[in-house]
Amino acid sequence: MGTILPFVRGQSVFDPEALHAMSAALDQACHALKLPDTAARERETVAVRIVELARRGERDPERLCERVLYDAGSR
Repeated sequence: MGTILPFVRGQSVFDPEALHAMSAALDQACHALKLPDTAARERETVAVRIVELARRGERDPERLCERVLYDAGSR
């Protein structure tokens, strides 16, 4: 599993459970969007959106992923 940690460092504190959910959402969304590990800029865009949604209180990885895909026009 990839990690969301590089995208939240120094910004805000999330508990381990939230970080796990966010990392799972990042993996799911990048897989659904067919983003390879080498697509750093695109993966960062997805991660930033997940962090924004998590800051607003969403912690479910499925809903985080679905919202990112919806925002990207994939749903």
